[in-house]
Amino acid sequence: MKFIHLTDTHLLAGDGELYGSNPKKRLQQAVTHLMLHQPDAEALVITGDLTHQGQADAYGQLREVLSSVTKPIYLIPGNHDHRETLKEYFPSIECDKNGFIQYTKDFGDYLAIFLDTNEPGVPWGVFCDMRGAWLREQLEASTKPVMLFMHHPFFTIGIHSMDNISLRDTAAFRTAIAGFESCIRQVFFGHIHRPITGSYQGMPFFTLRGTNHQVALELHADAEEGIPGRQEAPQYAVVQLSAGQVLIHIEDFLDDSVRFRLKG
Repeated sequence: MKFIHLTDTHLLAGDGELYGSNPKKRLQQAVTHLMLHQPDAEALVITGDLTHQGQADAYGQLREVLSSVTKPIYLIPGNHDHRETLKEYFPSIECDKNGFIQYTKDFGDYLAIFLDTNEPGVPWGVFCDMRGAWLREQLEASTKPVMLFMHHPFFTIGIHSMDNISLRDTAAFRTAIAGFESCIRQVFFGHIHRPITGSYQGMPFFTLRGTNHQVALELHADAEEGIPGRQEAPQYAVVQLSAGQVLIHIEDFLDDSVRFRLKG
């Protein structure tokens, strides 16, 4: 199976600019590019911060741009999103019995588990006991290796200003996955606006730049002084799955540099 991973689209009400670029235009450019160059992708995943302020008009714009995508779309909320408004504009989105936007999908040889780390009114991630119990049930029931999709990372990534607003209390999450770490073959998240990959306690993880604006690579920036931003090139990821491999390519979809054939 092949799918596309996008994150942190940050659409605004009124179709205005944010940090010097237009989020709606950027997302449209990403969609146009991936539909042209990755037509065989079987799904599109967006890992949160779909909008910048959770406004209804922004979700309307998101729905408008994504209407041209001719493949299943899987969304989860980030800290900038409003859960109930997201449900209103995407009524087919699935929820657990407690109303959190959490669901599973078969992605070829893997079970994709989509998680909700949104907590109204705070920028950091929250994963409560109710969400954790649901995740534990999915892990216990799965006969396939698992991929997790979430907005906030559940570990530090070394950028102090962002670690301050990642998943704050990880106890419920760690309890949920305890004993299943070897079954979790990939964790995809957003929130950080940077291309980062590695592993945590044996679990591979991946994230990438957002479609509108990025976090600068300033590891020791003081969180009290604000998050350092930068206008680096936006990205999407092309993920190819097989029974023994998760392969991830990153596409700088606005890069218009000259292409040529290498010799020798």
